Amino acid sequence: MTLFLYETVPSADQQNDPSALIDAIARSLTDSGAELIETQITKGAARIFTIAEVADDSAGQAPALDASSLGAAEVTEPAQVRLVGTDLETIKAARPEAGYLVEWDIPAEIDMDTYLARKKEKSPKYAEIPEVSFLRTYVREDTDKCLCFYNAPDEDAVVRAREIVSTPITRLHELS
Repeated sequence: MTLFLYETVPSADQQNDPSALIDAIARSLTDSGAELIETQITKGAARIFTIAEVADDSAGQAPALDASSLGAAEVTEPAQVRLVGTDLETIKAARPEAGYLVEWDIPAEIDMDTYLARKKEKSPKYAEIPEVSFLRTYVREDTDKCLCFYNAPDEDAVVRAREIVSTPITRLHELS
């Protein structure tokens, strides 16, 4: 199975009530044969992050979203991602919600092997900040960026957690 990330920027009108847009994204993906894994919405609905799974018999091709059903929303090209920090069956079974999302634009000199080794080395340090729960990461296969999901009491706690693992924050979003 292959995972893909879809990033959507809703129009101003859609930000007021993104439910129809979220439903359209889900319907478009499932109509294309993909399984919706999760959708996370930033506070104020400025961005929507959707992860979908496609069967390996699809030749690893990401299903296209039906643009006609998305209104004025802008959607990035889907990017293949790898789940790190948990397994897909756990995500499917629990459909866990997160409170915060950190985007990190990974420097060009860091390849996937380097990223994974760094993640393995640094992740145990999260225990030093027990009020923050690291949940999962989706890292783009091209290592352009990763999305890290956390539960924490506030943004400052997420920032402290990232400092403990010596990993920067490019963008920090509270999720709704």
